[in-house]
Amino acid sequence: MISTSPALRSGAAWLACATPKDVDAFLEGLDDNALLALPWIFEFWALPHQLPPSGAWKSWVIMGGRGAGKTRAGAEWVRSIVEGAKPLDPGQARRVALVGETFDQVREVMIFGESGILACSPPDRRPFWEAGRKRLVWPNGAIAQAFSAFEPESLRGPQFDAAWVDELAKWKKAEDTWDMLQFALRLGEHPQQVITTTPRNVGVLKRILNTPSSVVTHAPTEANRAYLAESFLSEVQARYAGTRLGRQELDGVLLDDVEGALWSNAMLEASHVDAPGDLDRIVVALDPSVSGKAASDECGIMVVGACTRGPVQDWRAVVLEDASIRGKPTDWARAGVAAMERWGGEKLVAEVNQGGDLIESVLRQIDPLIPFKALRATRGKSARAEPVAALYEQGRVRHLKAGNLGALEDQMAQMSVQGFQGKGSPDRVDALVWALHELILEPAAHWKRPQVRGL
Repeated sequence: MISTSPALRSGAAWLACATPKDVDAFLEGLDDNALLALPWIFEFWALPHQLPPSGAWKSWVIMGGRGAGKTRAGAEWVRSIVEGAKPLDPGQARRVALVGETFDQVREVMIFGESGILACSPPDRRPFWEAGRKRLVWPNGAIAQAFSAFEPESLRGPQFDAAWVDELAKWKKAEDTWDMLQFALRLGEHPQQVITTTPRNVGVLKRILNTPSSVVTHAPTEANRAYLAESFLSEVQARYAGTRLGRQELDGVLLDDVEGALWSNAMLEASHVDAPGDLDRIVVALDPSVSGKAASDECGIMVVGACTRGPVQDWRAVVLEDASIRGKPTDWARAGVAAMERWGGEKLVAEVNQGGDLIESVLRQIDPLIPFKALRATRGKSARAEPVAALYEQGRVRHLKAGNLGALEDQMAQMSVQGFQGKGSPDRVDALVWALHELILEPAAHWKRPQVRGL
């Protein structure tokens, strides 16, 4: 890479404010080589949050809102460590891992995207894509290999001296993939990795941020507005400004526990298990959306199992799957019945405060013999949820890692003693609460300790 002075780093900002006469004078002062190189000198054009921090860091987290320039920063960092002073000269790194949520996203965003590696590379240094081997090869022999976070085991074996990780916070297998990548970063004197992500309150990201060898740069979507459609900015700001989702997706803020939350993020992280264990009861709970309109809330559909053998204080539950969908009543009815069949559920329970007999009627259109129990809410959502949250505090409820429970946990983190602090209805939490009342709380209220008679 061509090195630049601190003065040149502020050149783009200066050009943006300069008069046309000053701009012309600046460009005329460059020789032909400098003029040709200028578009490819990222340090000249970069925003402050896109430039690598100084120091001997191991992980650089670029955390920002949508469109804040994270991908461009990641691609340019890969260039900076792979390229040498001349096209065939070696750079700092020769083996790079490119890890995204899916292989398609690595290819289409990180490599071939408008801000990806190929688009950022000058013609004489542009790498060649070997599709069959899923890798980029630079003229100087450096290689970047593509990996999917859905296949963490694929990182077992290869070794690297650098890695670019994209959108870590939304990976389904983030913990396993991140761990495998750390074992693979073992080449060179000081392996480094860059994480470009919109923040989300997930354990793996928070642990990276709390690691002493990590550094963070941060920027909202607004910081990159010069490269974004004005209509996009105005639309998303009008819709999401001031909301929790807007703080996360536009401001790039990592949201922690809300005040008075019934479930802390630490509590949810501690609940994760790899296997459900021994269960003797399984129910599917619905929080139906009766209207079925496009703008209506989703129908919360939760599959929960329990082991209810022995003393009541030993009863345990496992949340097995989130099967929630948005659609017409027949859509969520089919989804609920399908969940019953997948897990061998003993019954389907549903809140009928809104919809009444319609709920059971729609379900029986799909399966006339389905075991169904109608439930009616007599207390507010928070009051119903509090005893369920107490079960979590006691360590008696677990979440199956493979259960697609991220959206549920997001809602749980926003459920407080004052009510739901998120947008819309906590449909998933409502369904969870009904399931655990049915499996644990209601039977426990009627459970009697066995009497032991003396001889």
